[in-house]
Order: sequence, then structure tokens, then C-alpha cells
Amino acid sequence: MSERVLVGQQTDLPEGSQVAVLVNGVSVVVVNFEGQYYALRNNCTHKDYPLLGGEVSAGRITCEKHGAKFELSTGKAKTLPAVKPVRLYRTELEDGQVYVAPLESA
Repeated sequence: MSERVLVGQQTDLPEGSQVAVLVNGVSVVVVNFEGQYYALRNNCTHKDYPLLGGEVSAGRITCEKHGAKFELSTGKAKTLPAVKPVRLYRTELEDGQVYVAPLESA
């Protein structure tokens, strides 16, 4: 099993919050949307720009640079100019703490 990274206490990550953590040297944005934690690589696939701080609505995060939207649950690019998906990471809740780990490769 891959090493997981502590993001923080659930109480420190309320609805609508975003935070970036490093997982194996890669920046990952963790978003609390409608009580669910999502983790995606913190990088727009269009022009290499961080997703952290982008607007979150309708289950999507918007890149502030050019407006590309990515689905939180799948990482799929939902609007141009991005066409490639963003890599997803697994979130885990344990004893009131939020963790992130890489998804296992098939």
C-alpha cells in the first residue's frame, strides 16, 4: 500500500475549503465539496497552472487561468481549453483526520 499523507483534521477543512499537500513530491489539491473530500493533482492539464483557489461549483473545479473545468469525482476535463483529465488521488477519513494517497495502478 502506498504511503498516505495527512491533510489535516476534518474540523480544519470545512465545506468549501481547499488545501494543497505534497504526495510523493506532487502537489495535490484537496477540496471539501458537499461533505465529500476530493483530491486531484494541483495542475491544470491545459497550461500547467495550479487549480488551488479555483471556483468550485456543480461538482467541478475551475482553473483560474483560462477557465477550464474539471470534474472533482473523475478528474475529467469538462470544458475547453483543457481536454486531458487531471490525475485523481484517494482520500481517506480516519479518526477525524483526512488523508490522501495515490490511487493504485492497475
